[in-house]
Amino acid sequence: MKTLLIVYHTMTGGTAQMAEAAARAARGQEGVAVRLLRATEAGAADVLAADGYLFATPENLAAMSGLMKDFFDRCYYPVLDRVNGRPYAAMICAGSDGQNAQRQLERIATGWRLNRVAPTLIVCTRAQTPEAILATKQIGQDDLDHCAELGAGLAAGLALGVF
Repeated sequence: MKTLLIVYHTMTGGTAQMAEAAARAARGQEGVAVRLLRATEAGAADVLAADGYLFATPENLAAMSGLMKDFFDRCYYPVLDRVNGRPYAAMICAGSDGQNAQRQLERIATGWRLNRVAPTLIVCTRAQTPEAILATKQIGQDDLDHCAELGAGLAAGLALGVF
């Protein structure tokens, strides 16, 4: 049995919806256990126990969220050189373009020597005013379907030993 660890942070619900859609779809794959953890709950032992990863973060102030960064800060050195080559993918719930959050996440994954197996999925909410940024998000079905496809594909690849 392979384990897919999905680590996410959310403030307004958008990233949680994305991570949950990916987890639901991944759980449909035989031979893969899916662990869905908030970034504040996940630690190095969780990372080490998993065979693959899906990281999901909101874009906050043109960067990955602070609590997602905290997860990586807490886990980085205890995990370094112990997860080389394991597959990962990422999802970003962005108000604008999500590019800087993507760059940050990819640099961390490169440091861990993870193998990116899918392009980063960026869902753009276009929230640009303080009211829209702080409002509870509702991710559209098309975007949730893309999240589900990413989760299912990552789980299938793990189960089949593709990566």
